Amino acid sequence: MRTFLISYDLANPNAKKGALAEIIMGSGERWARPLEQTWYVESSETAEEIEARMSWLLGDEDGLLVQAIGQGSVLTNTSLRWFRRRNSAAGSAAAQNVVSFPQADEAMAA
Repeated sequence: MRTFLISYDLANPNAKKGALAEIIMGSGERWARPLEQTWYVESSETAEEIEARMSWLLGDEDGLLVQAIGQGSVLTNTSLRWFRRRNSAAGSAAAQNVVSFPQADEAMAA
């Protein structure tokens, strides 16, 4: 399982933003969106497979970045909360979808 940074720039965001969000959230086991058009996804897919799932929505004026990354990140004036893909079993304890992200101090100590 790898962590990918996905970012996009859309010429007409209102027409495609929802569809892209659905594809991104379905691309891995968990995801986070620290900024409006920036996502992190943990997935067993490759960057090319993720891009292929999204590319049919993109036009000549749109931009897309899908990049495998390491675990470190620096966030300013934003936060990072991981969400798990929702299970179909409603009401189960496994349906909890918020996962905490360690602070930089904790990540360095581990």
